Amino acid sequence: MTLAIDPSTLSVPAQKILSGPPKMQEMAAKGVAIGVPPGDLVVILAALTQSAEGTIADTAKRTLDNLPAPVLGGALGANLHPVAVHELATRYHDRIDVLGKLLAMPQISIDTLIDVAKVSSEEASELIATNEERLLANPKLIEVLYLNKHTRMSTADRMIELAVRNNVEVSLPAWKEAAAAIQNELIPEPSDEPSPDDLIFAQNVHLADALRAQSGADVEATHEVSEDSEEEKVVDKYVPLYREIAMMTVTQKIRLASLGTPEAILILVGDPSPLVAMAAAKSPQLNEAVVEQVAKRRNVMGDVLTALGQRPELLRRLSTKRDLMRNPKTPPSLALKLINHFQEHELQRMQGDRNVAGSIRQLIKNHLERKKR
Repeated sequence: MTLAIDPSTLSVPAQKILSGPPKMQEMAAKGVAIGVPPGDLVVILAALTQSAEGTIADTAKRTLDNLPAPVLGGALGANLHPVAVHELATRYHDRIDVLGKLLAMPQISIDTLIDVAKVSSEEASELIATNEERLLANPKLIEVLYLNKHTRMSTADRMIELAVRNNVEVSLPAWKEAAAAIQNELIPEPSDEPSPDDLIFAQNVHLADALRAQSGADVEATHEVSEDSEEEKVVDKYVPLYREIAMMTVTQKIRLASLGTPEAILILVGDPSPLVAMAAAKSPQLNEAVVEQVAKRRNVMGDVLTALGQRPELLRRLSTKRDLMRNPKTPPSLALKLINHFQEHELQRMQGDRNVAGSIRQLIKNHLERKKR
């Protein structure tokens, strides 16, 4: 985010630097600006990060990242320009002593808060989430904190409950599911330390991330069909993650679906809770490779496949469409949308394939007959 800087709002020495020759700006980029208050120095450095002179811009960025304690302390004690607040908040968000003072400043912009909330640590997220009035006035803050892995699960639950109680809608893909699930949860009071459930949620996120790292770029199947019973079972590699997820609450599963890995989503999409399964189908983490694996699954709900069908950007692969046509859980309404993507000879094969549901084979038959007329 780039905030506009009006030089006339700065001190005279600061104005001279910003309109001065490159040599003067080079010195200022290093933090050398005689007679300039700390707050104005931060604004000058922010302006110089946008300099057309690459060396000046790079130097200013390094200086902002490593402000001497007297300059930083002096800036925090001044009536800071919103640009200075933004630069300090986004660069020092992991310094709770700094962030706490910045959050108390009335001139801090919501855009600055959102930028910080996207990358904030657990402690910083807790600090931002304490201002309920600000959260309700700016639901985007709830959204980005909810999707930040470092935000405690208990805090995420409290924010969702706060929004629901005050009839505030949050632009989360699975907002409907999260809002419904929170009404059946016991909401814990805020505490200085993370709760056991917070630690379990963080542990499961870490486990999912570790499995993702092992898989590399590929999205592996988390389930396979048993040769004995022809029923789906979890692949051995993912059994530990499956067991941990099974022990989570509905609200925890919904949040994991929103920010989790492909493997976590592939487990959650088959969850017995419709709220969880639909949250997985709406996950912003979904991509074509994940949906291709979902299309092969036989234990997913028809409503989940319908929800995926409403996201055509995820169904571009012909192999995904083919698997959906063969999936016994695929609703006829979705199959009807997919039929036109296949050539006649392939539809004829599907019509004679007993693995394709009878209702879908009938749709194919009707489609082929209409084409002959």
